[in-house]
Amino acid sequence: MIIASTWTSLHPNPSLVDTTTTATTTLTVLATDHCYLDLSYADLRKANDWVQVTFKLPSLLELHLSYCGLEDDPSPISVNSTKSLVVLDLSQNRFSSVPKSIFSLHGLVSIDLSGNSLEGSIPDYFGNTSFLEVLDLSWNHLNSSIPNSLYSLNRLQFLSLSSNQLQGTISSAIGYLSSLTHLDLSDNKIEGGISEILQSLSRCCLGSLESLSMSNNQLSGHLTDQLGQFKNLSYLSLAQNKISGPIPSSIGELSSLKTLDFGHNLLEGVVFETHFFNLTRLTTLKASHDRLRFEPNSNWIPLFQCESIELGHWHLGPRFPQWLKFQKKLSYLDIFQVGISGVMPTWFLNLPTQFSYLNLSSNQLTGEISYLNVRDSVDLSSNRFTGPLPRVISTLSTLHLSNNSFSGSLSELICNPSLTGMLALYLDTNLLIGEIPDCWNHWEILSYLNLANNNLTGKISPTLGYTYPFLINLRNNSMFGELPSTLRNSWSLVMLDLSENHFSGSVPAWIGDKLSNLVVLSLRSNNFDGNFLTGNIPDNISNMEVMESLDLSMNQLNGEIPPNFSNLNFLNHFNVSYNNLTGQIPTSTQLQSFENLSYVGNHLCGPPLSKNCTSKGIPTDVANNGSSNEGSKVNWLYVSIVLGFVMGFWGVVAPLFFIRSWRISYYRKLDHICGKLYVFWAIMGM
Repeated sequence: MIIASTWTSLHPNPSLVDTTTTATTTLTVLATDHCYLDLSYADLRKANDWVQVTFKLPSLLELHLSYCGLEDDPSPISVNSTKSLVVLDLSQNRFSSVPKSIFSLHGLVSIDLSGNSLEGSIPDYFGNTSFLEVLDLSWNHLNSSIPNSLYSLNRLQFLSLSSNQLQGTISSAIGYLSSLTHLDLSDNKIEGGISEILQSLSRCCLGSLESLSMSNNQLSGHLTDQLGQFKNLSYLSLAQNKISGPIPSSIGELSSLKTLDFGHNLLEGVVFETHFFNLTRLTTLKASHDRLRFEPNSNWIPLFQCESIELGHWHLGPRFPQWLKFQKKLSYLDIFQVGISGVMPTWFLNLPTQFSYLNLSSNQLTGEISYLNVRDSVDLSSNRFTGPLPRVISTLSTLHLSNNSFSGSLSELICNPSLTGMLALYLDTNLLIGEIPDCWNHWEILSYLNLANNNLTGKISPTLGYTYPFLINLRNNSMFGELPSTLRNSWSLVMLDLSENHFSGSVPAWIGDKLSNLVVLSLRSNNFDGNFLTGNIPDNISNMEVMESLDLSMNQLNGEIPPNFSNLNFLNHFNVSYNNLTGQIPTSTQLQSFENLSYVGNHLCGPPLSKNCTSKGIPTDVANNGSSNEGSKVNWLYVSIVLGFVMGFWGVVAPLFFIRSWRISYYRKLDHICGKLYVFWAIMGM
């Protein structure tokens, strides 16, 4: 028998094999009287005769050629194939169609073509491989309906068609798959009623089906009590569909069930303790984003020990769920927006288990938290927690405490030298005070920093410029001083918001040179504190060709809008209002698409403003200088328009400035939109 180690002994690094050598030369050495051949990860991109050689080996039982860079062979091949091959693994290659030579191998028991680029429909040829027990076509680009020929494979035990673009409904003929134990049709576009599908499956594999995954499709209809008849089912995932109605109580009869996932549907109604009556083996319960209500008796003790629970958007309140006290293996808990309130119980903070992920956001929890024993990620945002920021452990990577009433200083958290793995820190909309400490040297992998809407003072810490985040948001604090030159080192910035502070000085030219991948830039100042950025708008900002949002309003910037701003072709938000800018607005498709509000409060002219420019780019009313009666009338008309606009504008916007709660709500929404759209786009682009 030959195994992968034999290949390695001949070629210590299979990925470096000289592919100018044909497969014939290589495999003849290996294939004498052997039944197992694994060349996975060997570079066979130029071995165009691999089919002829491998399929002719007389004693070959298993052939593994995954991750070999194999592609379609454009020439038709006639293969006098071996009759012995039973296992064929061609996964993670570059095939765009199923090699037809496969279908001459009538004795195949297992075929794996997952992770290729297969297109079009599933070939009917598979129906001729009557001994087939395993078929994996997942992670391709197949876009037809499931052919009836597959349903004739009555020996098929494992069928995975997940992560394709399959459409249509599932035929009742699926009931002929009498040996089926594992069925995965997730991540497609399959339609139809879930009750009809379960009815068909009950005819073939009521006692054999162990795993059923149909998540992320377009299934509809109601679940029925028939679901409880699949006694051997250990994995059930129907998440992200359009399934509605209540959860049948018969689900509590699935005594073999370990994973139950039906989140992101339209399920509604009441869940009772009987739904979990016999689920003694349950380790994963995922049902977020359904309209379900669960109010067990206060003395209920679950028979299961879950490791992961996700019940976001359920109604579990108003008391903190007491039954969680008995989950001794719980490491992943997501119960956001479930209507619980009051002080977080001491027993929960002292559970013997260590959470890897904890999400209690969007509830009404109160009180102080001294310590969080969470390994990876925690989200307590949108509650009513008070007191100083909690202590965290060194492995924490994501901390969301936004929209609470945490107070005190940032120093203990930021200056903790053990926090070297923090990726995201969201502390916005709290009551934090003091300066941002200059202790950012060890935050080397920080990606998101949001400290907006607090009472922070002082200058921007120079060492913050040595982190490499995608997002920095310091909006609506009381910070002052000039922008530190070290920020030029944050070359990965996608969103920078320093608005509504007291920063002074000029807009630095290095913003355009060093931060040219920047998508969102907001330097908007507080309108009634009188501390504004001054000077000209740097020409270099035009280097940020992917910029989508630029807000320089309410400062004391002067000069012209740089002509090369016409290169900013991706702008969908632009505001330079209430500065001292002069001259003609540069002509471009983008700059002329914004409303007058983006330019008001300056001495600008040209479209989209109705004010015309002279040949020298000066507004006509300024050029006329009020020297005639007509000019005087135009000036008065201009003044009346501006006054009318200002009164109307501030009648709507002033509450955002004077009423803090309104302002916080507005900017929280803006944060959400910018953070989700802009930052996610940038990450995907990178």
